[in-house]
Amino acid sequence: MIKIKDLQKRYKGFELNISMEVPEGTVTGLIGRNGAGKSTTIKSVLGLIRPDDGEIRVMDKVPQEFTAQDREAIGAALSDSGFSMVLTIKDVIGILKGFYKEFNEEEFCRRCKEQELPLDKQIKEFSSGMKAKLRVLTAMSHNAKLLVLDEPTAGLDVLARNDVLDLLRGYMEEDSSRSILISSHISSDLEGLCDDIYMINKGRIILHEDTDTILGQYGILKVSEDEYAAMDKQYVIAEKKDKFSHTCLTKEKQFYLDNYPNMVVENSSIDDMIVLMLGGKEK
Repeated sequence: MIKIKDLQKRYKGFELNISMEVPEGTVTGLIGRNGAGKSTTIKSVLGLIRPDDGEIRVMDKVPQEFTAQDREAIGAALSDSGFSMVLTIKDVIGILKGFYKEFNEEEFCRRCKEQELPLDKQIKEFSSGMKAKLRVLTAMSHNAKLLVLDEPTAGLDVLARNDVLDLLRGYMEEDSSRSILISSHISSDLEGLCDDIYMINKGRIILHEDTDTILGQYGILKVSEDEYAAMDKQYVIAEKKDKFSHTCLTKEKQFYLDNYPNMVVENSSIDDMIVLMLGGKEK
């Protein structure tokens, strides 16, 4: 669905240089700190900025060559964009009718009602969660084959975030050939949604794994100075040293469970990986 090869985009003090892929029928997450390159990647995929080098193909086309029909097959929600605050959802419906031949007004209104979004209230009166839901519902409103979402849950409370994620799960369940590229710095949002995850830091991809692999094979080792000195470190990916101990990230959790029965070995979350790979010391 999306293929990115050696994409380069240079700004003063920052350079993006990545390769990644979003296969058909999958949800792919892009995680990293603010300023890591997530939004630049998303905007490059949508053709909103032109890369300095490299290749992007979306549904086997270059974004800058998209036709109106091609764009109708893509639903986008950007964290820094949206409709004018003086509009109502009724006004938005009129706009969407004009833009998208496949816009389904009945389904859109049904989903707005389910999410308790009033059709006749100005968007400026919406909460942050309501605005986020509207952006996602708009992206889903015209039978798009691909959703490209930049930080769709940023700034939302837990309940609003769960509502947005449930919308995306429903979108994928309706058609197994659909795909989603979603960026977020809230990694817990992605654990129950994404098939695979890319981690980006300073414009570079530093990790790509299936989510099941991250949650099943990766582990956190918590060891004393003496244990650290004696242990086999060949499977340690990153570590963080405290005053009297070491916390280590490994992809071979079972190796340490089998060979060091007294070692504290915990399951790894995506948050743990971010802390250790971006804030600790890589091996």
